[in-house]
Amino acid sequence: MPDRAAKVTAAQPGPDGPGPGQVGADQAGPQAGSGQVKDPEEQARQLCLRLLTGRPRTRAQLAEAMHRHGLPEDAAAAVLARFAEVGLIDDAAFARAWVESRHHGRGLARRALSAELKQRGVDGPDISAAVSALDPADEMATARRLVDKALAASRGKPLPTRIRRLVGLLARKGYPAPIAYRVVREAIEQEGIDAAGAGMDLDDLAFVALDGETSSG
Repeated sequence: MPDRAAKVTAAQPGPDGPGPGQVGADQAGPQAGSGQVKDPEEQARQLCLRLLTGRPRTRAQLAEAMHRHGLPEDAAAAVLARFAEVGLIDDAAFARAWVESRHHGRGLARRALSAELKQRGVDGPDISAAVSALDPADEMATARRLVDKALAASRGKPLPTRIRRLVGLLARKGYPAPIAYRVVREAIEQEGIDAAGAGMDLDDLAFVALDGETSSG
């Protein structure tokens, strides 16, 4: 039996996408680079192997690719079942890796991560298990880092504008409104801004910003 490292899943650049020179692997036809293969199941197998060599894929993504290439459903189902059996397809592992990569790499929160996994065809239980593994304390710390990084760029702008932009940043990353409000309020206060002295109520400003993001979303 070949070493596990020889399997296509070992060559994983991470769920964000293919590495250099790997873009467009899913555009290749089922017979590209392999001669004239006649058996539909072998065509399906070779197509899936090429796609998995580029980056990890979900069961749904592979099924969609085989459908686009006009491969019979029975051949596609047989290949998917075999690949799942030997561990070349593992949606639960895909979801865990996706959450790890996208949270630490892009700062995405559970809501955004769940939406991305659903878009890629991962089942609800696998999504729930993956996002539940994200520590709430880590999620909060990431939100603070995002705001701290964006805070400097907003200096010099009116306070309502700053709050709206910071809250909007967290909202787009999938952070719930209470977390967004709390983190932005803390950041503004730690910067030493005397909102009350300027006749402004941070509570009112934050809720206006949150309401604006909800309405625009």
